[in-house]
Amino acid sequence: MENLKKTPLNETHRALGGKMVEFGGWDMPVQYTAGVIEEHLRTRNAAGLFDVSHMGEIWVEGADAIAFVNRLTTNDVTKLVDGQAHYSVLMNERGGAVDDLLVYRFDFDKLLLVVNAATTDKDWDWITSQKKDEVITLTNASKDYCQIAVQGPKAQEILQKLTETELSEIKYYHFTTGTVDGVDAIISRTGYTGEDGFEVYAAADKAVQLWQKLLDAGDYGAHDGILPAGLAARNTLRLEAGMSLYGHELSDDISPLEANLGWICKLNKGDFIGREPLAKLKEEGLKRKLVGFEMTDRGIARDGYDVYINDEKVGVVTSGSPAPYLKKNIGLAFVPTEFANVGQEIKIEVRGKHLAAQIIPTPFYKRQK
Repeated sequence: MENLKKTPLNETHRALGGKMVEFGGWDMPVQYTAGVIEEHLRTRNAAGLFDVSHMGEIWVEGADAIAFVNRLTTNDVTKLVDGQAHYSVLMNERGGAVDDLLVYRFDFDKLLLVVNAATTDKDWDWITSQKKDEVITLTNASKDYCQIAVQGPKAQEILQKLTETELSEIKYYHFTTGTVDGVDAIISRTGYTGEDGFEVYAAADKAVQLWQKLLDAGDYGAHDGILPAGLAARNTLRLEAGMSLYGHELSDDISPLEANLGWICKLNKGDFIGREPLAKLKEEGLKRKLVGFEMTDRGIARDGYDVYINDEKVGVVTSGSPAPYLKKNIGLAFVPTEFANVGQEIKIEVRGKHLAAQIIPTPFYKRQK
């Protein structure tokens, strides 16, 4: 564990009874004393608090900021307005995903890219290598920031106690700058849980103060108060919400079209890296597609388990686990397009046995608006 990177909240997690594990080169809490199921359910029903300070932050500034990022990613950056963010994919020339990311527009010449923790260095190398003669400055500011997510139905009420910013005015996938507990912050209405909530970016040395104040504001310790939540609950929450995890549903060898992310692939926006292979794949038709399934036999499908139809191996599970809120065992898998239909019966090899499952619509869980 000596060489692992640590977020500014590392000691805080340990004091809270966090069970620490290695994740993408980071020392992170997988769960706390309440346990994964309680952390998951509390996020769905009240609020969960997540340390996501391991995520990477890259500034793109200068007159050509929008054009540059538009050339590297699938979504249309020209459509963003100040104070708006969107989800996108950083592409390689083969039409695979270097990473998935959020693009925040602060101004016509100032964008923030928020990338995955395990791929921050790879992304930085890729982005800097693609710079041509654009008038831009690139800054890897990942070490400068903490990022804390408060998610769940009570998220707005909790965060509002600590800021004068009127949170109800921030729309989904929009953000503003303000203060939280007197600390300068970016306040973003985004998240990775399927719930309403906010992600707060602030100076790394303010992480402990903000974390503690959010626990206090959320009545930590009360039966329906906020709970710190680890990587395991973050994973089960995003899986119920049908959200992709890089390295599972997306990778250098997986096209965003195969991962059902055609909605963020704007092929008509002009040229961008990976556009040609994407257009070709769309024209020729997908050979495999990502589907959601639930186990109909007793058993849990895990990442990497093989998928069978008529005793023939046809695909692989990309993510699988029990779904605490839905009280069933679910997963995502790649299967040949001709079998990617709701109601299709499949079998999954679990410990040498072929267990029955069925393809169902995704997202598995959708919050009540």
